[in-house]
Amino acid sequence: MNTSMYYADYLQLDKILGSQLPESDKEGKQKAHDEMLFIIIHQAYELWFKQILFEVDSVAGIMNKPALNDNSPELQTIVHRLQRVVTILKVLVHQIDIMETMTPMDFLDFRDMLRPASGFQSWQFKVLEAKLGLKYEQRHGQDYYTSHLRNYHVDVIKEVEKQTPLLTLLNSWLERMPFFEDSLWNEYKKVYTNSLAEAEKDNLNYFDEVFANRPAGDVRQLSPKACRNALFIMAYRGYPMLELPWQLLNTLLEIDVQMGTWRYRHMNMVKRMIGTRIGTGGSSGAGYLKAAMDKHYIFNEVAQLTSFLLERRNLPTLPNDVSKQLGY
Repeated sequence: MNTSMYYADYLQLDKILGSQLPESDKEGKQKAHDEMLFIIIHQAYELWFKQILFEVDSVAGIMNKPALNDNSPELQTIVHRLQRVVTILKVLVHQIDIMETMTPMDFLDFRDMLRPASGFQSWQFKVLEAKLGLKYEQRHGQDYYTSHLRNYHVDVIKEVEKQTPLLTLLNSWLERMPFFEDSLWNEYKKVYTNSLAEAEKDNLNYFDEVFANRPAGDVRQLSPKACRNALFIMAYRGYPMLELPWQLLNTLLEIDVQMGTWRYRHMNMVKRMIGTRIGTGGSSGAGYLKAAMDKHYIFNEVAQLTSFLLERRNLPTLPNDVSKQLGY
């Protein structure tokens, strides 16, 4: 019996290639040529979302361990897989170039057949946001974001929201670093304070809010200690031991950038396609996408730390014992 693997069977191409069923092909409807493109683009999105979730879950599994050596293959694996996520997100952005070969009139040929289906019903994308660290309280349109989903998919999202997101795991990882102790930290703050122009003096209040005295009701997800250590990684990244930690932080920021770029391109495409009309799912269309783009930056607390960086020549010299720990 021949049990050798066959390409089409391995990829289950019969299922994949048989899953494009345009509404406009149904009896009694006028065929819309570009509906096939529309379906394939969105199916590709969902497949890539599945791969991104696979990578994020694997990273969370590693970071959830009791200890993570900062000079180990595990940290390199985390960075590598998150960089893969960035590369996939870039592909998602570029897929919009293909979508934009469809004109507004091409879209109108089948748009009304889609109601009330909408890309807003992509439960995988909402799961991804939650796994990365976007909380329900931070979402734009909280009442709307699950209202058009089937109960099963709402349950999936709610269950994920109970889990520990990547941003919280990042906080735990940062908190256990020992390098920015009081004497070095006080020296850093002194140099930073002296570096400010007169118009920037208000930054000192912000400095204390981020790194020391959180006001009542503060909703930030990175603790003062985690923020101090993230700043240390950014400032002293030239030391060998900090190269991978810096790549981790930088890659998370790049994930935010690419997701924001995808939202921006999506928003402009929607404006081009339907103008000010509402989305097929009942949202405000481009207006909703603009508000979500502005609000849904997940690693913004890391990005804001660049406000407190010093020029290399002004960085306080590290104590000898710390400098030795950061070498090879």
